[in-house]
Amino acid sequence: MKIRVGQGYDVHRWVEGRPCILGGVEIPSEKGPLGHSDADVVCHVLCDALLGAANMRNIGYHFSDKDPLWKGVASTLLLKKVMEMIREAGWELANADVTVILDQPKLNPIIPAIKDNLALVMGVDVDQISVKATTSEGLGFVGRAEGISAMAVALIQQD
Repeated sequence: MKIRVGQGYDVHRWVEGRPCILGGVEIPSEKGPLGHSDADVVCHVLCDALLGAANMRNIGYHFSDKDPLWKGVASTLLLKKVMEMIREAGWELANADVTVILDQPKLNPIIPAIKDNLALVMGVDVDQISVKATTSEGLGFVGRAEGISAMAVALIQQD
């Protein structure tokens, strides 16, 4: 059996009046992340972690923010396509671990729904996906409520 690990990191600026979508779940918030797609940092970091593990470059290479095809697209669609790509290459997800860094809104009550949705989109068991939230203790752009960031690691395996 072959195994590989990949990591992902993403950051988006907060803007008023935009929906806050994380892991394909809309989170109640007055601000949302700005981006070419729906700016779902959870899906973006998972895409990058999976693509990196499979040695397939990154999300921007496959889904350029210069391409109008991806304008406003749900990032769950991108994640689904990435899962198809790694499966076509003979890989399968062993597990993934995501950390979202933001001070507000609080995510703990919504994490189970995010995990359920990610598992559905990725075609895996919910226990293969870990999602956590932490704050920046009021420091930096996250602490000043200027943006959101997330990171992920994914372990993939091939028989």
